[in-house]
Amino acid sequence: MRVELNPLEKTLVLPLWHRAQISKSYPSLPNDPKAVELVDYLQYDFSMFEQRFTFWDSLWFAARARQFDDKLRTYIVTHPRASVVNLGAGLDTAFYRVDNGLIHWHDIDLPNVIALRKQLLPETDRIRYIAKSLFDMSWRADIGHTDNGLFMLASGVLVWFEEAQVRYFLSSLADVLPGAELVFDANSKVGAPLLIAH
Repeated sequence: MRVELNPLEKTLVLPLWHRAQISKSYPSLPNDPKAVELVDYLQYDFSMFEQRFTFWDSLWFAARARQFDDKLRTYIVTHPRASVVNLGAGLDTAFYRVDNGLIHWHDIDLPNVIALRKQLLPETDRIRYIAKSLFDMSWRADIGHTDNGLFMLASGVLVWFEEAQVRYFLSSLADVLPGAELVFDANSKVGAPLLIAH
């Protein structure tokens, strides 16, 4: 499948490619066969990544995915039927790495990204897509009940926004989703260039 992406959208392909690279050589860091499958399927010029990034860059992305997966796995041990919300999902494949057969998954991203996800990774009875900005808090109504627990992921997304925007977003989450858990990453000025795909 051929894809045309604008510069910002390219950032959703980059983590996918890095995870696939590590999974091919070191499947325990983490094992992400869905990422490998998608990279092989997409007709996209990945040579720019091969020229620019090293093994250590790929390892960084894989390690981040592993950390998020471990946090989520720990949560669903005690909340096996939890709702999981992946904020700014891009082409993340976390569901396929951690699914216990019971969780309900919600991927949130902008409409053009969700349209691509629907082509590559169709919705199921336990995977739902929400085509909205994560700052549009109306998505709260789209995820339905959260009586069995709510865990949110924000991997590689909040770093693209100003501090004031992130503070406002986190405050809004606390207001509309009390009791939910959120895991997110933050980068130093040194680490930030790794996220940018030219």
